[in-house]
Amino acid sequence: MKNELNVHTRSISRRSFLITAGTVGVAVSYGNLPSQAFAATIATETAGNYNPNAWVTIDHDGTVTIISPASEMGQGVMTTLPLLIADEMDAEWSKVKVVQSPSDAEKYGNPGFYGIQLTGGSETVRGYYEPLRLVGAQTRMILLHSTAEILDKPVTELHTEPGMVVHTPTQTRISYGEISRLGKISDPLPQISTADLKQPEQWHYIGKKDLPRIDVPSKVDGSAIYGIDVQLPDMLYGAVIRPPVQGETPATIDDSEAKNVPGITKIVQLPYGVGIIGETIEATIRAKEMLSIEWTTGSRIRNYSSASLIEEYRKAGSDLSQTGVNAVKKGEAAQAIASSDILIEADYLSDHVYHATMEPMNATALVSDDGVEVWAPTQGPTFTQGFAAQTAGTTTDKVKVHTTMLGGGFGRRAERDFVDDAVSLAKEVKGRPVKVVWSREDDVRHGKYRPLVAQHVRVGLTSSGAISGWQHRVAADSIFARTLPPVFEDAGGLDDVVTEGADFNYDMPTHEVEYLRQDNGLDIGYWRAVGCGYTKFAVECVIDEIAATRNIDPAQQRLELLAGEPRARKVIENTVKMSDWSRPREGRALGLAYSDSFGAHCAAVAEVSVNRENGQIRVHKVWTSVDPGVAIQPQNIEAQMTGAITHGISHALYEQINVVNGEVQEGNFDTYRVIRMSEIPEIEVSILGDPTQKPSGMGEVGLPPIGPAIANAFARLTDGARLRHYPFLPERVLEALNG
Repeated sequence: MKNELNVHTRSISRRSFLITAGTVGVAVSYGNLPSQAFAATIATETAGNYNPNAWVTIDHDGTVTIISPASEMGQGVMTTLPLLIADEMDAEWSKVKVVQSPSDAEKYGNPGFYGIQLTGGSETVRGYYEPLRLVGAQTRMILLHSTAEILDKPVTELHTEPGMVVHTPTQTRISYGEISRLGKISDPLPQISTADLKQPEQWHYIGKKDLPRIDVPSKVDGSAIYGIDVQLPDMLYGAVIRPPVQGETPATIDDSEAKNVPGITKIVQLPYGVGIIGETIEATIRAKEMLSIEWTTGSRIRNYSSASLIEEYRKAGSDLSQTGVNAVKKGEAAQAIASSDILIEADYLSDHVYHATMEPMNATALVSDDGVEVWAPTQGPTFTQGFAAQTAGTTTDKVKVHTTMLGGGFGRRAERDFVDDAVSLAKEVKGRPVKVVWSREDDVRHGKYRPLVAQHVRVGLTSSGAISGWQHRVAADSIFARTLPPVFEDAGGLDDVVTEGADFNYDMPTHEVEYLRQDNGLDIGYWRAVGCGYTKFAVECVIDEIAATRNIDPAQQRLELLAGEPRARKVIENTVKMSDWSRPREGRALGLAYSDSFGAHCAAVAEVSVNRENGQIRVHKVWTSVDPGVAIQPQNIEAQMTGAITHGISHALYEQINVVNGEVQEGNFDTYRVIRMSEIPEIEVSILGDPTQKPSGMGEVGLPPIGPAIANAFARLTDGARLRHYPFLPERVLEALNG
């Protein structure tokens, strides 16, 4: 679905409804700009400053303060989004100051993400790109009209340069600081449209200069404030013990020793565990160790064992008598496959994975008679307002959210549990702030993991090797059923973040994708690239199997299927060239994969070797090409691609959460394996941007193709042995080698 400004949003109905945060509703309307994005209703001159709109303030000294509406978690949006306004208004970047927005969806919500403040899904730049440029263009127009009044000249004789308005005939120049001091904001305000936006050749910053990221200096010198760094007067500390099995509650609590720990203020029972409040974090840790709790044992999650469930999911996916909800329906794929000459059929499995953010979950809250304040590294300030209001028993207008820097997000910080902890404990000591910091063990054992998924893919080929039908069945639990029930219901039981990526731009006559929900109760959530992180694994490995069946080059196979997609073909051709694709490597092989996820075109080639004795796979080098549309900040795009590829290798080779009878078996990085610095390959990134195209998302684009590229390299290295289960653990590699 497109809104009036052609900003990308999810393909869901246009009707407004309540996205619920428990019993508290957050009203959203699809396809609308934030109602106060433009200056029409909010232009003011306050405190001696010049405020043309809710996004920009110009001080008398020429400082231009620009609001950044999204959460900064290492992806660079604190630079990219203000840069869009700065370029269109012709601000001088050296005089730009960036400020994190307050929690105010009406002003700062993302029109590409339900109109709320939520950072994720690679929707941030896509959603804000055109609206923020329009904000900048109108700011520039307001400055021109103010200057016309100051100079008593026609506005048609004026133009802007960075930080200046210039009277073209006389070359009289007046700085933005002077305009702030002398000018008035006209009434009525000048109105603008997309026709007033700059053309690419007029840009100063977008795609032209790699500006230093706003967030980096403070991270280097230690002054950056993450959630874990928040310090407030008279602050207390909190800790929460959760049950080993989700959904259970304390049956008995013996706190006789714990409450006598020096510095402990209070121990309270919560609906989901036991909370501890103390004067120091050390006291809460000590008390936590001394609590004796017996838990109830009636949770349905006690029946949850991931190793056996993945087999049940596999059977459900391959059992064609079980029907699901269609995510894609192009022609009659099943009929086409039934009448085909060649059948390719395979199952692809992926285990749970943990977010492993550098900063563990944390939040600080203050509950008073005036309302609630929350300081949190949150991806979703709008939802955090709703969560905090419900937990505190108040309304969202009484909740103020301060979004700090995030030490990694990957979808985990859009959740409510860490916010609930802080608000629940702050209620118990009204008037004093409480900061709760999870231990790494709690963070690992109580995550909202990526879903357990089984995919069954069936492809029919004609005798000449042409694809006649593609059937893709995804068996997994639902994320939306838990996090956004109205969206799930509105879609008729389809979870399009679980199936995303299975809808591709390869050209074939019939294509069907079915979602088969497996409801076993464990909370699962958004994880970097969400569905695309595993659906592209299945798709791209099957494409290679088709090429092998036809005895043609895997790159040629993809180029044939992308005959009408010049941007897709270009990234594949460029990556093949970069990697010297046809050159044999002694003891190594190359694998290729392509992805069209998040609006970008991306191809990756991985150079891989395998130790046939112990089953260890090593990735030596990765070449990748990406077409992000307009490359707003190329250097940052390269950084995002490198980070996502590294993360993708880590989850493809090592990362795995095991649940046995409802209990998570991993507890820290000694048992949850992530990639080590010595295992990161050389990564070469080529950016094939096109300034005439709208930008894609970038934070997740590099992850989906790298896993299948590794699997496809392994198959070429081993004469066709196939890896079909994430992660590629040594025992799974040895099993594939031994047939």
